[in-house]
Amino acid sequence: MSNWESILVAPQTPIIEVIRSIDETGLQIALVVSPQRKLLGTLTDGDVRRAILKGIDLNSPVELVMNDNPIAADLNDSRESILAIMKATKIRQIPVVDSQGLVTGLELFNKLIQPSARENVVILMAGGLGNRLRPLTNDCPKPLLKVGSKPILETILQSFAEYGFRRFYIAVNYRAEMIKHYFGDGSRWGVEIDYLHEEKQLGTAGPLGLLPEKPTQPLLVMNGDLLTRVNFQQLLEFHSEHRASATMCVREYDHHIPYGVVKLDKHRLTSIEEKPVQRFFVNAGIYVLSPEALEQIPSNERLDMPDVFKGLIHQKRTTAVFPIHEYWLDIGRMDDFERADLDYPKVFNGK
Repeated sequence: MSNWESILVAPQTPIIEVIRSIDETGLQIALVVSPQRKLLGTLTDGDVRRAILKGIDLNSPVELVMNDNPIAADLNDSRESILAIMKATKIRQIPVVDSQGLVTGLELFNKLIQPSARENVVILMAGGLGNRLRPLTNDCPKPLLKVGSKPILETILQSFAEYGFRRFYIAVNYRAEMIKHYFGDGSRWGVEIDYLHEEKQLGTAGPLGLLPEKPTQPLLVMNGDLLTRVNFQQLLEFHSEHRASATMCVREYDHHIPYGVVKLDKHRLTSIEEKPVQRFFVNAGIYVLSPEALEQIPSNERLDMPDVFKGLIHQKRTTAVFPIHEYWLDIGRMDDFERADLDYPKVFNGK
């Protein structure tokens, strides 16, 4: 692995810096080492998400949340032996160490075996009007606007294909024929594409009511105006591990209040907090739905995805959240579109 050295970090490195390293390399792991490169621990994508959900300060040192008893392969282990370890322990990355415990490399499960085709269906929502990006969308649907060298929707499609997803539906309405003409049956990308044609605007969940048959496997749903490097394989595994009816990807959002906030007890001033930051989790527009969740969706009626989750919660079905720390950008406004175009070469490496 050519760039494994870039994920070596010291125990006192702030978690937030380690997250950036994980995101930039795309390896989903960081190796915590001593100055001599002795392996002290690991920080994986899952460790990061658990830390975020627990509200741990991301400026804390990585040793606070690392796995201090990591599984490692020996320098002399064969490829078959390493694969056996990874399958038995269900890990996707494994550091390689010598007899003294010094890191000499990193092996990745996806590099040792080719990803197999997945049966899960992916639904891409591409029927929106794109009003906030006019005049760019006057004659072109937003998902076909080019970011970098290709349309937004093509980058999304290829991101899923990297993880072995082959069956796609694209929900279309505004300028539908342009999208159909560009993507066709998907054979150009080695995938299979069908279309859900909205005769009227059906929202972010309503198009699922147009599916010709009920899936037997969890399906993934994503808005067609997002750019992200989310690991879709980990998302699907997370959904299955939590036995959820529906999983929503969420993103941390900081709201900076530019004033001193005062707290009162009737007429008494009890405290002043100067320019506080409020942190929230917001809907990131990416979902996994088990087949039973589709029971919430009527045929050919407008429905948004938050309403699907509200219905499942009301029925006391299991719903889960998958926190995103990878690159994510909702291209809703002109400044978002301009930022995406600048980010694209670094984030997607021209893919």
